[in-house]
Parts: sequence; C-alpha cells; structure tokens
Amino acid sequence: MRLLPIEYAIRNLGRTPSRLVLSIVGAALVVLLLLVAVGFVRGMDRALRMAGGAENVILLGAGSEESVERSEIASATPGVLAASVPGIRTRAGVAYISPQVHAMLPARVGAESPPGASARQVMVRGVTPEASLVHGSVGIVDGRWPRPGFDEVLLGRRCATVLGVPERSLDVGESLVMDGRAWTIAGRFAAPGTVFEAEVWMPLEDLKAATRRDSISCIIVTLDPFDESTGEGAELDDIAAFAKMRPDLELVAMAEQAYYGKLADFFAPIRIVAWVTASLIALGGVIGGLNTTYAAFATRIREFGTLQCIGYRRPAIALSMVQESALAGAAGGLLACGVGALVLDGLAVRFSMGAFGLVIDAPVIGIGLLCGLVLGVVGALPPAVRCLRPPIASALKGH
Repeated sequence: MRLLPIEYAIRNLGRTPSRLVLSIVGAALVVLLLLVAVGFVRGMDRALRMAGGAENVILLGAGSEESVERSEIASATPGVLAASVPGIRTRAGVAYISPQVHAMLPARVGAESPPGASARQVMVRGVTPEASLVHGSVGIVDGRWPRPGFDEVLLGRRCATVLGVPERSLDVGESLVMDGRAWTIAGRFAAPGTVFEAEVWMPLEDLKAATRRDSISCIIVTLDPFDESTGEGAELDDIAAFAKMRPDLELVAMAEQAYYGKLADFFAPIRIVAWVTASLIALGGVIGGLNTTYAAFATRIREFGTLQCIGYRRPAIALSMVQESALAGAAGGLLACGVGALVLDGLAVRFSMGAFGLVIDAPVIGIGLLCGLVLGVVGALPPAVRCLRPPIASALKGH
C-alpha cells in the first residue's frame, strides 16, 4: 500500500492557521488540566510518604495508631526508653529521641487582629531541639530556633498557603495568634517534599501549657542500623519488644514511614477522585476534538476523493489524517508540559493535613505528552472514517 508522505500532513496543518491554533490550544488546555490532576496525586502522596525517616520509629499511645493527635504518652517515657533500649543513635552524647505534642489549633495572622477575625486550622507541633536530629530534612532558612517560655514559634515555608495570607505576613518578627495569645515568629524552616512545611513548630513545654496537657503525643526515635558483625545498633523489633515489656506505658511502636504510609492510604479516595476527574477531562477533550477535527476534514472530502482517484487507498489517506491530527495534539501536549514545568511545579495546594506542592516531574510530563498524542490520534479516527465513507463519485462532487 502506497502511503502519503509525512510532508503532506505537515503542509496541511498550515492551510488554516486559525484552526491549527484552536486545535493546539484546545489540546494544551486538556493536557494542562490533566497535569494538574496527576501532579496533585503525586504531590500529596510524596509529601506524606517522604515525611517519615527511613530509620525512624514512632511510639504512640496504644489504640491511637492512626491518629497521633489522639495519642497520649506519659512525659517520663522518653527517659525510660533511652535507658532501656541500646542502639539509639547519638551525637555528642545527645540521643536521637524527640518527644512531641501534635495539635490542630486555629490561627490567624497579626497580634492586632480582632478576636472575631477569621482563623484557619493549622497543625502545631511541640518539639525539643532533638526534633532537628530525627527530622534530617528540616533546615532553618530564616531566623532561629524558638526559645522556650518566650511565646515564639518556628514556621514551615508553606504556612502562608495554609493560612491564606501573603508570604510577607509571616516574616520573622511578625505575630501569629493562637489560643488567644500572640506568638512571635522566630524563624522559618524548609523540609522539601514533606508535610512538615505546612506546620507550626514551638517549644514542647509551651504547647503543653497552651493545650493544658501534661502528656505528650508521640516519641520519634532514630536507630543506628543493626550490624551483625559487631552486634551494635537496633531494629524496629527492639523498640516493639520494649513496648510489649512495659505494658504499664501503653505504647505501640511502628516505623515512621509506615505511619505516614497509612495516612497516604487514608487519603486514597481523594486521589481516586482526582484520577476520575482527569479521566473525565480527557474524555471531554476527545469529544471536543472530534467536533473540531470533523469540521476540518469535512471541507476536504473532494480532496480525499481526488487522492483516491490517483491511486491512494483509503487506509493510507486515513493514516495521513491521523498523522495531521496527532502532530497538532503532540504540539499542544508539548506546550502544556512546558507551562506545567515552569508554572505548576511546586505550586502549593492546601488540604486537611496542611499543604503540599504539585509535582510535575518526568513521569507526569510523560503522561502529559502521551495524552496529547492520544487526543490527536483518537480524535481523528472517527472523523476520518466518516469522511472517507462516501463513494469516490460522491466525494468528487463534495457530498
């Protein structure tokens, strides 16, 4: 079967510039919306799963394995743990043991805000300086660590998204109102790719006083990998054995990555909705493309009849039509991926756990390019079949 040269399809693209622009922009919009949906799914999943350290173990109150906010542990437990379990990582004599309190509190910006001003729920984490050891991804980018007893806090760099305020409103030295008190912003921190960046950190004892509790929510421990040759280090089973041998403490131990993995699974319905939305967007794009492509091909029925008269078979003509549409769809997909990589990548999105950034990485861009190509191919097949259906005589008459 003799095929039409690819140059024929490329030349036909420019026959109607306005229609070409419409096809490319339409495909780009569909692919761009798809990139948002896929980037949302990947961003949420990555933010939750990357929060847990590979060698970290989290101890929670028994029965609170799925919500650290409901967990309660005696404040003396970290000391008991340090004295009972060998193999916990240390640096300069300081053990990687971080007692923490987690609480959702309403917060608003500005010490002079009226009491009735709108406030948003934000995750507040009460920590000690050891938190910077167990959470290695956290680094202060502006200011300093908050001092206990001075009503100071440390903010993640995505807190502005959570609170719905401009970044400048949360500069170091500004105030954040929580629990009817003004807390001075002592510093800002970054923890790329994790949900920590949407949290407010403050000294442990300050948060315990603000929430009127004398217990802690959890303990996060970093273990040295177990070395069989020296017998040094520890594993999750060692911490789990400690929890079982001390039933009076009512503890349960699990890998920190496993805990955040459960949170990621909890938000699976949201990710499913995002995928369904992306599918509907793609379907709508295909339907819209069918109409546009048919309108473009319907005016060329006489041309298709002429091609058949000079020896080109219908499958060859249909393939050329698909090539033409696929090139326009691929161009739209490429345009959308460029915009997504430059504008959407890292764009902050707020959700119940805080905020995260859209992820437009190589797999997402690959999906976008493939979608643009599929839009072009699938959107051309039905119009091509319909326009090539008339007999040659009718096609030459333009019917």
